[in-house]
Amino acid sequence: MGIFDRFARVGRAAEKAEVHAVPDPGAGVGPGPGLSADDLLAQGLELEQQGQPEKALRRYDQAIALAPNLARAHFNRGTILLDRGDAQDALEAFTKALQYKPDSAGAHFNIGSAHARLNHHEAAALAYRRAIALRPDFADAEIALGAALEELGQDEAATASYRRALKIRPHHAHAHEKQINLLKRLERSDELVSAYRQVLEFDPDNVDIHYSLGLVLHDQGQLHDAATSLRRAAELKPDFVPTHCRLGDIFMGLQLFDDAVASYQRALELEPQNAEVHHNLGAAFKDLEQLDDALKNYRNALDIKPDFPIAQSNLLLTQHFLPSLSSKQLLDEARCFGAMVSRLAPPPSPLRNHANPAKCLRVGFVSADLRSHPVGYFIESVLAALSTQTAGRLELFAYSNSPEADDVTERLKRYLKNWYSAVAKPDEVLARRIRDDEIDILIDLSGHTGKNRLPVFAWKAAPVQISWLGYFATTGVPAIDYLIADPWTLPESEECNFTEKILRLPETRLCFTPPAFDVVVTPLPALRNGYVTFACFNAPSKMNDAVVALWASILHAVPDSRLHLMAPRHYEARMQRATAERFTRHGIDADRVIVQGAVPRADYLATYQQVDIALDPFPYTGGTTTAEALWMGVPVLTLSGKSFLSRQGVGLLMNAGLPEWVADDEDDYVKRAVSHASDLPGLALLRTGMRKQVLASPLCDAPRFALHFEAALRSVWRTWCDAQTGPKTGGGLTPLENQRT
Repeated sequence: MGIFDRFARVGRAAEKAEVHAVPDPGAGVGPGPGLSADDLLAQGLELEQQGQPEKALRRYDQAIALAPNLARAHFNRGTILLDRGDAQDALEAFTKALQYKPDSAGAHFNIGSAHARLNHHEAAALAYRRAIALRPDFADAEIALGAALEELGQDEAATASYRRALKIRPHHAHAHEKQINLLKRLERSDELVSAYRQVLEFDPDNVDIHYSLGLVLHDQGQLHDAATSLRRAAELKPDFVPTHCRLGDIFMGLQLFDDAVASYQRALELEPQNAEVHHNLGAAFKDLEQLDDALKNYRNALDIKPDFPIAQSNLLLTQHFLPSLSSKQLLDEARCFGAMVSRLAPPPSPLRNHANPAKCLRVGFVSADLRSHPVGYFIESVLAALSTQTAGRLELFAYSNSPEADDVTERLKRYLKNWYSAVAKPDEVLARRIRDDEIDILIDLSGHTGKNRLPVFAWKAAPVQISWLGYFATTGVPAIDYLIADPWTLPESEECNFTEKILRLPETRLCFTPPAFDVVVTPLPALRNGYVTFACFNAPSKMNDAVVALWASILHAVPDSRLHLMAPRHYEARMQRATAERFTRHGIDADRVIVQGAVPRADYLATYQQVDIALDPFPYTGGTTTAEALWMGVPVLTLSGKSFLSRQGVGLLMNAGLPEWVADDEDDYVKRAVSHASDLPGLALLRTGMRKQVLASPLCDAPRFALHFEAALRSVWRTWCDAQTGPKTGGGLTPLENQRT
């Protein structure tokens, strides 16, 4: 059912003859004795009303036989012919009517309708314009003219016609429908919102309009208004699943996770086997830190829809927050994902890339995070250095899977040969584009994080494929050849937990772009406060029970100390209560734990001016937060784990020249926290020189990192070339490659 089906449509004829009743219109088939042409015309109309168009047509023919110049008979005859699909014969009938009544706006209108049926859109538009000239308030003719102009590709003129129709008849449902459909096609969302609201002025309970308005407002980012519209739609039609689904999505965007859960659960009450809703409910539970419920719903989604890569990705990502899962369990889940996307992809087809070890390499980066995002912060200075240092040796391409763009995005584009939006592009289309660009090395920057395009890598769109930067475990995709690591983050003993070969850079796998904000490093706050402030500004979901217990031990061991945390906006009050309860169970007073709502990045960096020591969570350690804390002069205490994920902090601190901030185990973690917190003069001195130290370290030396990165890419490219043509003299592997066999 369409959104305007409750309203009457434009009639098949624009005007009808006035008639007088005559007896027995259906008696016999002949004209009857003494009947005039007008009598026959009246009988024809009555027969039409009785649903007998063919008999009515014979009466009109009989009337014309008696009075060939009877315009009304020709006109009514044409309407029947047009209704039954005889557009050419109808056109002739209307033309005859017009011959005898040249000022008939209705005849011109129906001539236009006949031409439209015959796809004569220019002739139709001309006829409608003539009808309007004779009757300026002819709203239906304006609507029909707009439709003809759309067919002719004259969208602006069509829009103007619909507006004129609505000016004549503001509540004309068909005019609103035509205008809305055109605005949808033209993607004019602001005008579309206005059009929907105009309809609601005369039809305030139109559930489809409320729903459609909510969708447009959601797409515009007007989440509160969208929620209002969709709530009304849900009130009017409580059993419509898509409304509850979209409401859940909006509540997720507003970080109203409890409301999102309620909406998705309502949708599942109505449609229990909806895999997508189970998946989205899992995401809501994840953001509420109810990880068991999140995993349960991701698995429900996969039970219903086994080939569901996004659900498997999110299942994998969520499992990394759980300290209880073994590396083997995580690898098995990753292999399941790899098998899934390999099964969904077609067999690899031959590539056109030339196996020339010395060629200028075309390197593509696939990501949804090329913006103000941790990936953007770590890649910006690298791309800048590569673009200036590798002219003639590397050409850089980006395939962005996000519609979001900001000043970071604009800067990144300057360093690239080409930028391609992969948003909403099917895997086949994106893979074909990568092949057409003849990318030699394709690099995934997302792993199993949001909006990843890992399924495209299963298409093997480039000869060499690499995972780097945005994820801290194996992707599980067999077609991804390498994963970039460094000497600190991935011990050789852990390489067996990866489906990719390990490609090691000599110092660090990460190179941080210093923030452009003028945020100064202030003196140690403990000197003025009289107590030490610990902090962790990582995502709350990283703070598992083991982390809480260990941090509570530190708070017990450092009298009067505080712990400063950060939560998403709209969530800090809930997190303050929940976190206070968690620490209270370990004997820590609630007033020693502070939860602050998230703020813009410059303000967030300034928050480190209140922090003495940052605490790294585990096993999901920090990345960007650690680099930012160090840049702000705040040392970070990290726990050295065994996995790639749990050693992220180790890599950052060792490259920053701070090995004394790496703990071997939980006892050592507490001892080091107490020791550093007890040495305020040492902390104060470290703070004054830390930014300079970090900026001079491999962690922020983009030109040096770019040299290592280029060498690594050239190394794996030579390996591929050798595999195609056989080893060449001098073309062996470099130590950088350090492959796992």
